[in-house]
Amino acid sequence: MAAEYKLYWRRVNNSMARLNYKHLHYFWVVAREGSIAQAAQLLHVTPQTISGQLGQFEKSLGTKLFTRSGRHLLLTEAGRTAMEYAGDIFLLGAELEDQLSSRSSGRPPCFRVGVADVVPKLIAHRLLAPALQLAEPVRIICREGKLDNLLADIALHRLDMLLTDRPINPGGSVRAFNHLLGECGTAFFATPGLAQRYRDNFPYSLKDAPLLLPTHETAIRGGLTQWFDELQLHPSITGEFDDSALMKAFGQAGVGIFTAPMAIGDEVTRQYKVETVGQTNSVREQFYAISTERKLKHPAVIAIRDTARQKIFRRAGTLAEPEMLWIDGRAES
Repeated sequence: MAAEYKLYWRRVNNSMARLNYKHLHYFWVVAREGSIAQAAQLLHVTPQTISGQLGQFEKSLGTKLFTRSGRHLLLTEAGRTAMEYAGDIFLLGAELEDQLSSRSSGRPPCFRVGVADVVPKLIAHRLLAPALQLAEPVRIICREGKLDNLLADIALHRLDMLLTDRPINPGGSVRAFNHLLGECGTAFFATPGLAQRYRDNFPYSLKDAPLLLPTHETAIRGGLTQWFDELQLHPSITGEFDDSALMKAFGQAGVGIFTAPMAIGDEVTRQYKVETVGQTNSVREQFYAISTERKLKHPAVIAIRDTARQKIFRRAGTLAEPEMLWIDGRAES
């Protein structure tokens, strides 16, 4: 390990010696503008200066970054690669400047979170809320997107944490760690009329019920499908949704019965004016914080983890509720 560490830093030092970041910036502006003349106007230097700097940059790298097409410069394959990395480098530099200036000016530091688009918005809000209640406040910046894209941002340290509904493969290309926040059962909700119609004999009543389900991209969909097969149920699937909030909106309109994690059951019934049809512990939903830290150190991430485990999912992990509920075909109090 010590030998690999020394080799890594030797490569870093060699790269720093060859790579002139002023040249890289000139290259990046020229590539973005498509011509040396336009880049020169933006940078307030002469076109000759930029041409000379680009020539030195290409010589130091040992490859051509541009080809000429009339008056325009086109990126070579090597140039496209360099352009991609340059954008990342300057974005990270801007984020560094923002972080340092926030501290020196007394502004709260940024806490950057990625939320996989399959995570219900109500769950995301409840999980992230503790980050805004720290003794030393932070300014939260949320990005929603596909898991693969957000993992790339984690790898580049553009995000402090990623919320998702499944663990990442420990043998994957991204060096990051899974931190289980908690798990809970699944509840089914509908408008009062639909809930009354299909509540009796739950879950077998779902056989003929109109269902709104998450798409197969979500972890919960596989669990639901397996559960239906085990019960020999073949419900009528009225709609499938990537966006859980959109699915709930259709459910609120009476289009069908929809699912949500038990941990947010109270919020769902209150916000969407719906009722619980039934609940099951046979289909479990899990939520993870993905971080580059094996042992969490970021105070906001620690607050999120501790609150999730001690409060949000602690009671939601079981079906112990004071009122009568129909659970897997039987009434429990």
